[in-house]
Amino acid sequence: MAANEYYSGLGSNHNDGVPPPPPESSKPYPYSRYSDPYGRRNSQYTLEGADYDYHNPSSATGGRLQDTDNQYADDIPLKSHAQHQTGDRPAWSNVDTHYQPSPDDQQAVPLNGQMGTPQRRRSKKKGFFKKKIPWFTYLISVVHVAVFIAELVKNAQLTGSPIMIKPEFNPMIGPSPYVQINMGARYVACMHNVDGVQNANDTIGWPCPWAKTDDLEDADRKCTLSELCGFGGVPNPEPHGSLDQKPEPHQWFRFIVPMFLHAGLIHIGFNLMGQLTLGADMERTIGWWRFAIVYFASGIFGFVLGGNFAAPGIASTGASGCLFGILALTVLDLFYTWKSRRSPMVELIIIIVTIAISFVLGLLPGLDNFSHIGGFLTGLVLGISILRSPDPLRERIGTTPSYVSMSGGLAPAGGDEAKKFIKGPVGFFKGRKPLWWGWWILRIGALVGIIVALILLLQNFYVYRTTCGWCKYLTCLPVKDWCDIGNIIQNENENKRRALISSADSIFKGQMFL
Repeated sequence: MAANEYYSGLGSNHNDGVPPPPPESSKPYPYSRYSDPYGRRNSQYTLEGADYDYHNPSSATGGRLQDTDNQYADDIPLKSHAQHQTGDRPAWSNVDTHYQPSPDDQQAVPLNGQMGTPQRRRSKKKGFFKKKIPWFTYLISVVHVAVFIAELVKNAQLTGSPIMIKPEFNPMIGPSPYVQINMGARYVACMHNVDGVQNANDTIGWPCPWAKTDDLEDADRKCTLSELCGFGGVPNPEPHGSLDQKPEPHQWFRFIVPMFLHAGLIHIGFNLMGQLTLGADMERTIGWWRFAIVYFASGIFGFVLGGNFAAPGIASTGASGCLFGILALTVLDLFYTWKSRRSPMVELIIIIVTIAISFVLGLLPGLDNFSHIGGFLTGLVLGISILRSPDPLRERIGTTPSYVSMSGGLAPAGGDEAKKFIKGPVGFFKGRKPLWWGWWILRIGALVGIIVALILLLQNFYVYRTTCGWCKYLTCLPVKDWCDIGNIIQNENENKRRALISSADSIFKGQMFL
């Protein structure tokens, strides 16, 4: 009768005659769909403190929203075999239910510091904001566009046209290579002494950034090397000089600046298309700072490799080396998560075809395959060093991912490895399996290896200057004189010297971009 009066509102405790709200236990179970740490969806739902299978309610291992709800559960007086709650917490309350939630789903979260009060997340985002925004990718893309506009403006100031139309048309629809060299393209003659330049028998007239004609006798075609290089100039070569001329040109920043320069609208268009699709997805997966490290390191290493082995008389610009590093991360991520992919073989075939086409195109005149190769190798090595371990390996050694996706999910059970190391460096290494040690030795070795390789290449570029006779075939096809474009050769004969200068000048027409 008391229970009947309570629910009907006729009890003496309700002066206004309005029935009280139903007890908490009569509310629908708050649940949310979760996915496991590898992104696979399942039908498991969770309550605050317990697992609940929506299709099988009997599988619940708990589900109390608050401790006060017990009076409507096991302590109901009319229930047979009632179990009165003691001061100790029951075993079901200690069940581990920490799974990584799907970013598009809803979940019950604490409200006002009280666990168990259900609160729904915001409604699912739509359109552009449906996924987490890869800010670094968008920011660096804006920088590329801004720098390219600056190239067009400077070309218009120096030549009267925003794109190169004289002495010939730029097929990439962009500024002249002279302007790009003046703005920071990788050009070896502006970076150290070059055979055939510093030891030339006569003064070499360099094409000016504002040149509009092919006439070698035109005064506009006879700038000094310092005027061509810009940025405050470089020491000009002396006639009958030597390769030991001091001081040397030393514009080292030309290994970095060219990442932001592009040869034309077609060039920057293709790079931005790859960056805003492939790059954006990879940044969402691994986070912005890992993405940024691989992006810049791949670009720099590619230009350093090309500076050592590409023809010294060719200007090189572009962010393709950076993108090849990101492409390498995509390859690693595919193999790392092979079993959880829907069609891994199809993805692998697409990637292989993309890489093959890119490297074959890099054999054509005007494309710097060394930057492609250097960027891809750097991406592979750094990927092994800083990405999380492959799924099969983590299952065997019992470790968790070293990064959490930008999707907004929580870290899987076990927490972040980096935080564990910071809190207790000694305890972090206790109980680790031999396979774990072997994998981390490989990762550290790969990181050290790429750093040593970069140092050796820089040492060779500035000190030893060892060349490679066959390496040129990695970036050109032995068709006609393709592999001779950009070479600077000195000859004692005056007639041949004039022809040499003409040939050396023509290398700017076949500028190298990537």
